[in-house]
Amino acid sequence: MLGSTDLADASFWMRFGQIVSSVLGVFLIIGVGAVCRSRKWLSAEADFSLAKITANVLMPALFLDRILNDETLNSISTAWLPPLVGFGFTTLGMLAAWSAAKLIGPWIGLKSDKQQRAFSLCAGICNYGYIPLPLAQIFYPSAEVDLILHNVGVDMAMWSVGIAIISGGSKATGDKNAASTSKLSRWIKMAIPALTSAPILAAATAVAIRVLGWDTYVPNALMKTIGILAAASIPMGLLLSGAIIIDFLKAAQWTGATPLIFFSFGFRQLFMPALMLAFASLVLTQTDMKQVMLLQAAMPSAVFPVVLTRLYHGDTTTALRVVLSTSLAGLFLIPLWMSLGAWWLGV
Repeated sequence: MLGSTDLADASFWMRFGQIVSSVLGVFLIIGVGAVCRSRKWLSAEADFSLAKITANVLMPALFLDRILNDETLNSISTAWLPPLVGFGFTTLGMLAAWSAAKLIGPWIGLKSDKQQRAFSLCAGICNYGYIPLPLAQIFYPSAEVDLILHNVGVDMAMWSVGIAIISGGSKATGDKNAASTSKLSRWIKMAIPALTSAPILAAATAVAIRVLGWDTYVPNALMKTIGILAAASIPMGLLLSGAIIIDFLKAAQWTGATPLIFFSFGFRQLFMPALMLAFASLVLTQTDMKQVMLLQAAMPSAVFPVVLTRLYHGDTTTALRVVLSTSLAGLFLIPLWMSLGAWWLGV
């Protein structure tokens, strides 16, 4: 398997073949999750508890394990850039998608405000977790911590700007007191728990421990336990993603969706990758951050915005069309953009 140095030096087609092999491996695990759902080995009733374990135990363990064992993170000056870039580009992506939906949307089927907001949220946020993390472990292991910190910024953007876009003044499902509370207080009620979630707290705690030099006091037994739990995080997340995607595929409506699908490809998998790689080439100087931007530029739309769209009574049909079409295309476009990006950035 090619490492980061080999990847930059390899020919385009050798690079492309190696990335296809790795991406296919990730998608095969997603496929196993889909099979498990189809065979009823992984029931929909189990999703909630397994997702809670993944979000509150396994992913925090991954963040703690990677950050506490990272030798390059020794001061706060090296930790602020990744979340800032993650927040900035995710916000830019959502606002650009909203502008595009308002300008072009009526001609491709995005006629209502709900449809345009759903497109903005789903097309504006790339998959930043379960697909890029294993690819970082394979090709750019030194960039994994920067990717984790970058994802903290993405989360913050999604739960602030993203919620503002998709809510559009509507209340969340199950919020019985929404009628008597202000729009701002409803947003705060949703955002604060998300911004103080276990993964974000784990990342912040791990960075603080490293910066203060307390990592030497963490018992070896505890670190081994954290490492074992961390190893289960990505496989579990991918299996759950496969199960959820197969449910989405069954619920999706594709009649008349062709213009929106191509518009989604054009925005999420052509315009945004080119913009992100240009930024990485012209502005970023750190190799690890260039690698993070390369991985994010190659990604399709994230899956979780579909859940937010449903929660806020948005247009779920539009959300499913954007997410599923870009995700399926990602099997080919992820290797293509990673190969082009590695050549462009020299990483």
